[in-house]
Amino acid sequence: MQQADRQPCTRQKKTQSHPTLKLGTWNVRNMTPGLSEDLLRVNGAHMTVVINNELHRLQIDVVALQETRLPATASIREDFTFWKGTLPEEVREHGVCFAVRNRLLGSIVPPMEGSGRILKLLHHKAAGAVNLINAYAPTLTFSTEAKDEFYDDLGLTLRDIPQQEPVFLLRDFNARVGSDHSSWPSCLGPFGFGKMNENGQRLLEFCCRHDLCVANSFFDTIFPGDTRSKQ
Repeated sequence: MQQADRQPCTRQKKTQSHPTLKLGTWNVRNMTPGLSEDLLRVNGAHMTVVINNELHRLQIDVVALQETRLPATASIREDFTFWKGTLPEEVREHGVCFAVRNRLLGSIVPPMEGSGRILKLLHHKAAGAVNLINAYAPTLTFSTEAKDEFYDDLGLTLRDIPQQEPVFLLRDFNARVGSDHSSWPSCLGPFGFGKMNENGQRLLEFCCRHDLCVANSFFDTIFPGDTRSKQ
């Protein structure tokens, strides 16, 4: 998800290229060690190694990880540094984390505060600051109060960011936004699919309030095994 451009597009006589920042998001289900004695399974003690190797293979620069269930700390692997968002006093039930390629550490402002569901990272590029937010929303089974609290906290996080700075939400919103582009033209593109659920409506309403768009719904991308016919 990307924050919509708040300024009109203008044609420039000269353009300056900047290195591409390759971003990703990944619900890893659990990174807590010691949950299984089955040596044929990869337990949490080795998860950072597995994730490190997979991100290196895919050439990802920054990835937002959800459902990590780890305490707030930083650890360094061969290629990546991991920052966890759960505060020490919080129950390690959810957990979010950023994994950042080590060569980018000189341009990264480490997360100073966060929660088990929301964590913000600031990346300074030649073109200016880029704000990355890792968000892990409650599932459909959670109470309305829990969902309201999450979106209120996320809204406060966005309001603290200067309006001229770009924002990328790397997230697991546990939502289906559907394909009704005509009803949500500013935030939902023409390439969504399926039916919207209650969490999806809540997400789209949030996007409308905060000038955000569901970026992948604006691109006609068909993945292997996708049963949709190409438009």
